[in-house]
Amino acid sequence: MANPSPPETRPSARTLTTLPAILTSLSEIEALESSLSASLSNLPTADLPLPPSETLQEAREKLLRIFRVEFGKASQARDSANTSRFFKLFPAIGWEKEGLEAYSGFVVDLVRGRATVSGKSSSPLYYITTLTSLFESIAHIVDQHQPVVEKYYGSGKMLSVVARLLQECDRVVGGLIESWEEERQMQRKVQDIQNPYFPALATQSQRKGTQVSEDDGPDPREIDKVLTEVAGLAGRWALFRRFLTERLKEEHESNPQSPDGTVTDDEVDRTTEAKPEPTPTEPDSSTSPEVELIESTGCRSMMAQLISTYYIPLETWYLRSVIDKAHRVSAPDSSEPPQTTTPDDVFYILKLVISRLLTTGSVDCVERMAQVISGSLERDLAGVIRRKMEDIYSPSAQTARGNAAQREKTERENRNAFIIQLNDLDISSAHMETLIKNVLASPQIQQNFLETDVAPTHEHVASMLKLTTKFQSILKWGVEQLFNQLARPKLRSLIVEVYRDVGYMLDDDSYASAEYQDVVRKRFVKAWDALVDGFKDTFTERNYRAFFSLAVEVLVRPWEKHILSMKFSELGAIRFDKDLRSITAYLSTQTAFGDTREKFLRLQQISTILNLDLEEDPDEFYSSSGISWKLSQNEARVIASLRVS
Repeated sequence: MANPSPPETRPSARTLTTLPAILTSLSEIEALESSLSASLSNLPTADLPLPPSETLQEAREKLLRIFRVEFGKASQARDSANTSRFFKLFPAIGWEKEGLEAYSGFVVDLVRGRATVSGKSSSPLYYITTLTSLFESIAHIVDQHQPVVEKYYGSGKMLSVVARLLQECDRVVGGLIESWEEERQMQRKVQDIQNPYFPALATQSQRKGTQVSEDDGPDPREIDKVLTEVAGLAGRWALFRRFLTERLKEEHESNPQSPDGTVTDDEVDRTTEAKPEPTPTEPDSSTSPEVELIESTGCRSMMAQLISTYYIPLETWYLRSVIDKAHRVSAPDSSEPPQTTTPDDVFYILKLVISRLLTTGSVDCVERMAQVISGSLERDLAGVIRRKMEDIYSPSAQTARGNAAQREKTERENRNAFIIQLNDLDISSAHMETLIKNVLASPQIQQNFLETDVAPTHEHVASMLKLTTKFQSILKWGVEQLFNQLARPKLRSLIVEVYRDVGYMLDDDSYASAEYQDVVRKRFVKAWDALVDGFKDTFTERNYRAFFSLAVEVLVRPWEKHILSMKFSELGAIRFDKDLRSITAYLSTQTAFGDTREKFLRLQQISTILNLDLEEDPDEFYSSSGISWKLSQNEARVIASLRVS
């Protein structure tokens, strides 16, 4: 029988069984490991028949069982000192994974043991508050415990703990959403908005045979409430997702320390302090572990389902119902120029809708809703306004009835009604541009979205600015329709009337008479004022500018043609130049924009050629004058031939 090793060279059974009692610090663990390594070099022995490696493994496993039991007792008793003590011992003996598992169970219990939210589930804030409480409790744990975990277990080890917390999130959120769907009767609400009918948005063919009461369909106020809830739930997840993503990306964050430079033991138990604002970090790859973890959670898919199943269909219905009602209750506004209440009503709600949309924090939702909003405004706002304008001057509405006074009254009413619709469209275009630019300039996108989602969200929001181009296209059509209906026929005879009995073959006496009478300018001013009477004061500035430009464009061509049919003496050419300048100056005073003179460039160049000295060669002048000609050289020759010596 072999002699037992000397007591001083082998660990006794008592030593192994009392190890937990002496493991009071990490330094003792390290000293014990060194001692055991030296002592176990003589194994196996009769008392310890296993090889050294197996003996150590047996001791480690025994310590693991003890640590698990003691950690469990401490965590259940909320004994922060012992919880922290045993938590730090797991990695010291190589049980890092097991320590994180035990710790994960501990923090999940903390989440489960959080105080329940008071209040009734019927409250519009109940579910949002409950979800906020869940996310905040987890955020507090991550904020307070991450430095301790990474100090004793290594950088990035908090990720496995967060994975367990997110599993708990999935369980709680799943039950919460299920309860919310039942409490709010969401399936019924979605069914109620299927095949919607909006009277003011329907075409004539859609209206035939359809009788729908104003009370049919869901109450928009109820839909508005649940939309705010859905956006709130999705928004809380988006903020929580943003916090976790940015926090888990932080490397080697400085840890709060005690005066001796070590992390205090009670840090693990501090779970109620406020969460600090996450620090923006440089975006990592979308395949980083923390992003993969968060994007693979049940919470993310549940929120995406919530948005696609409820938010987008209900928000689409709600926006259309608002536009429909704005058309139905539309009334003249007292503002100048005249308009209806429709644009202000629609864009007041649209501002709230876009603000609610951005609180979801979902770039996919913003992309889809940007298309929905653009389509709805183009079809239900601009499209309906265009149909109203078409109805005003439709063939059926043009049947002349009554005497001249009645017909004049009807024409005036139709003109004003048409102009008001044009003004509504122009104001809508301006509102849309202002709203989207204000949203892009606000901090709302940066506050609600991940840094990597900010740029695409900006692009999706900015895409709605394209709608203003479509509004302007309908405006251009509308102004042209009104112009063709009311102004173009009068312009056809304006130049003929202005130049009735007027010629430019003047001698000294006739020139003096023309200078005194100033017939061309006076007749033009009178005819022009009659043409634009009732337009300038009723159009918006942008609409009047379009109308004015059309009128000038239609005016100059007949004027040029009429001038080319006349002959000019030297004094007559001078008189024509004065008439042209006086009319151009007058028209320039009628507008706040400065492009009037550009439309008269051809007439001004005609006057320039007519006033050349008879001895001057028009071809040489055309080539060497440096003028940016709107006339061709052949046209210049024809004009020069109008001069009579």
